[in-house]
Formats: sequence, C-alpha cells, structure tokens
Amino acid sequence: MHSPDTKKIKSLSVDFPESELIINNDGSVYHLNLKPSDIAENIIVVGDPGRVHQVSRYFDTVDFEMNKREFITHTGTLNGKKITVISSGIGTDNVEILMTELDALASINFKNRKRKARRKKLKIVRIGTSGTMRADVKLDSHLVSVNAIGIDNLMGFYKLYQKKEHKDLCRNIKQLVNLPSTPYFVSCSETLLNQIGFDMVQGNTVTSPGFYAPQGRVLRAPVKTPDFLDKLTAFNEDGFYLSNFEMETAGYYAFGQMLKHDMLSVNAIIANRAIQKFSKKPADAIDSLIQKVLERFTS
Repeated sequence: MHSPDTKKIKSLSVDFPESELIINNDGSVYHLNLKPSDIAENIIVVGDPGRVHQVSRYFDTVDFEMNKREFITHTGTLNGKKITVISSGIGTDNVEILMTELDALASINFKNRKRKARRKKLKIVRIGTSGTMRADVKLDSHLVSVNAIGIDNLMGFYKLYQKKEHKDLCRNIKQLVNLPSTPYFVSCSETLLNQIGFDMVQGNTVTSPGFYAPQGRVLRAPVKTPDFLDKLTAFNEDGFYLSNFEMETAGYYAFGQMLKHDMLSVNAIIANRAIQKFSKKPADAIDSLIQKVLERFTS
C-alpha cells in the first residue's frame, strides 16, 4: 500500500473541498438542507423538533420552512426583523453539526468554496428545559447559563482555548466524580446576557452526554458513581457552584467561542433534583420563556 500524500491533503484544506463541506445539488448545506439566504442573523435554537412551531407561531410571518431529519427550520419576521428558529435534536453531537453548518452558511461562499470577505456574526439563543440540583431554584423559573461545564468529550477533538483557572476547576471536577475525560469551561455572550437574560436566575450549567447516569439518575442499569449527583451538588470552589443539568449548552458556547458568534442558553426549570419534584405545568413554563426571549430578541 502507498502512504497517503500528506502534502496534497494539506494543500486541499486551505479552502473547503467537496468531501469536507458537502453541498447538496440544490446549493444547500448537507445536513440542514439550508442555503445562506434561508437563515436570519438572529436565530433561536430548540432541542425538540416539535417546539419549532411553538416558537414560530408567534412570528408575524413565516416565509420559509425546511424539514430534514431532526433539523426543522422556520424563518420569518417578528417586529420587522428577520428571525429563524431551528431544532437541533438532543446532545452536543447534533450541536456540532448544527453550529458548524450554520457557521458555514454565514462564513463561506458556497459558489467558490472560499471564506467570505465579510462573514456574518450570528446571534443564537437556545431555549431549552433543564433540571436543577439546587433546592433554592424554583420549579418553572427561568435560568440563564452564564457559564457551562461540558462533561461530554466533544471538545477533545477541537482546539478550545481555556484559562488556567478554568482548567484547574475542570480537573477538580473530573477527579471529584471520576470522569473518563477532563471537562471544559465556556461562557455565554455578555451582549446577549444583558439583552435577554438580565433578570433570570443565573447559573453554571453542567452539559452531560446522557440523560440518566451522566446526570446522576440511577434506575436499573449499574452506574459507575452512585453518588454522582450528591458530589456535583456539593461542589463549591471559591464560590463557584453548579446549578443545573442539560445536554447542549456547553457545546453551543464552545462553538460560539471558537467561531466568534454570540451565544446564549436559557432554560425553563421543570425538575428539581434536590427535592425530587417535577413541574405540574411544564408547557406553561416553556411557553412563557419563549415569549420572553422573542420579545427581548426582536425589540
């Protein structure tokens, strides 16, 4: 067998060859099935594809729709501004696809496969649901993730800048709960925090690679760390404590940081793990959060 021509591979990576940036025959990006003109600069992301309509029903107009796998997209207008809502499905693996392809739509010329001279800086707000580990965070409240700790392994494949104090904090969390990989620390956009999350409960969110054992739930399958939830709840390093679990925020913040887009994640708190209670009206909590974000995002 011949060894690969590494010089040729390296030269191809200067721009974006068709094997790396896959463009469909209609000019749309591979997974999302979207063209650059199909998205706004202001974007709402939701996990559940069924929640896309819950958001877009408040638009003044819906001018474009696309359904592709778990990625459902509606683009329209609200208060005179173009706005997009798109679903990601569950987990940071889907977030990687969504954020990478949204960035491609904003930053790459699909005709010549070169970087645009003037890229678009996207403003992206994730509206999700979450369970808190703090007894003092009320059910149905709205929490904004000021920071996120990713305990998934996605960023092990990327060059994500981390401050020394954040590396130290993440190593301590890894040791505390015996994680297989070192977590990563990322933060929200200050601009979007001030615009949208200014009066919400502020939290430090744990982004997990699963819903059960990676969030401290124990059912029938044996788990590696039975006191996982208790240890993370008790974690406090110089006043930094953890507030809630979900499955996407750290991925969004990491890509926002690396690709230079503004990113904010807000959650309706529908479960309280500390007191073992679940919201009686989760749909109402989510709907009120949707309306709040849309009003502030387009004002």
